[in-house]
Amino acid sequence: MAKVSSFSGAALMEKPLQFQTLSWLPPRMMKLSRKLKQVDLHGSRREISGSCIRMAVVDERFARGSVLVKPPSEILAFELVQGKDATWSYIMDKSAPEPPTAVLLHGILGSRKNWGTFARRLAQEFPKWQFLLVDLRCHGESAAIKKSGPNTVASAALDVLKLVGRLRLTPRVLVGHSFGGKVALSMVEQAAKPLARPVRVWSLDATPGKVRAGADGDDHPAELISFLSTLPNEVSSKREVVDALVQEGFSKDVAQWVATNLKPTGVPGSPSFSWMFDLQGISEMYQSYEETNLWEIVEDVPRGVHINFLKAERSLHRWALEDLQRIHTAEEQAVEEGGGVEMHVLEDAGHWVQADNPDGLFKILSFSFQGV
Repeated sequence: MAKVSSFSGAALMEKPLQFQTLSWLPPRMMKLSRKLKQVDLHGSRREISGSCIRMAVVDERFARGSVLVKPPSEILAFELVQGKDATWSYIMDKSAPEPPTAVLLHGILGSRKNWGTFARRLAQEFPKWQFLLVDLRCHGESAAIKKSGPNTVASAALDVLKLVGRLRLTPRVLVGHSFGGKVALSMVEQAAKPLARPVRVWSLDATPGKVRAGADGDDHPAELISFLSTLPNEVSSKREVVDALVQEGFSKDVAQWVATNLKPTGVPGSPSFSWMFDLQGISEMYQSYEETNLWEIVEDVPRGVHINFLKAERSLHRWALEDLQRIHTAEEQAVEEGGGVEMHVLEDAGHWVQADNPDGLFKILSFSFQGV
């Protein structure tokens, strides 16, 4: 058995299955163990109601006297998926060491939901671990959180560093898909040196350097973002968006994936769905992704860091021979200097690795969580 802890905008509903999910979004409502009768926390009052406790946590900015400290939910929307042995809360267990933690980062136009199923599988297999899933700035539910510019790979990485710091976590594993892969590398680049403990970094189907002309794949994310900007903010159905994208020449898989960014408006008499993301911000982020060069961190790996690149066998995102050779050279150099760089290939998978071959990806990533 495992639990997934997810802090969400609404009151948490206990899930009597394998997982319990904690996610953070305003308003900060939280569910606690039934055995807690009545407790005070920063002046808030919690009482049992039925089989659970519902609690409105007082804004932490007012819980520390005159010091303004943003609560995690005002940095990024996130979800913490915990194995059954990872019994820990950053609010309740302030003096206890956190369980080993991995951060899972989505790609451009994605959201933390892209990792949900995979993270629950990891939590079940590795019950001592917890897995932090975030919506990057301008994406998912984080799009509603006002951010100052610029919208770049580096600023997205800094957001995540601020979040893990606010949660008092020191991740042992960073996994990023596509755009998220560069975010993970940028986190290492910006983190304090030396690192508090060894960390494994996974960049899934993303090279560390600038994107060469024609190397962004057949679905051309920049063109996809540009086309999405021509669509109305509200639509009557997800099918309407899928059909428009396919008619424009994008693959059906990509069209259906983009449509996951639509949410019901809940307004009677109006179009049924609206976009969750900040498309202008995402456009700026993708431009930064194309221009960001993180080869330096790969070719001069900090001691205690192990960087893994995974290439999807059928990836639409073309890996240049020069990039592969450069990574292999970095592998040899890192071994001599006490760091680590490694290249992997995921068979029978396109760019959407966790959907195309989840079993193969699980097998490759698993060794990062073993021995704990």
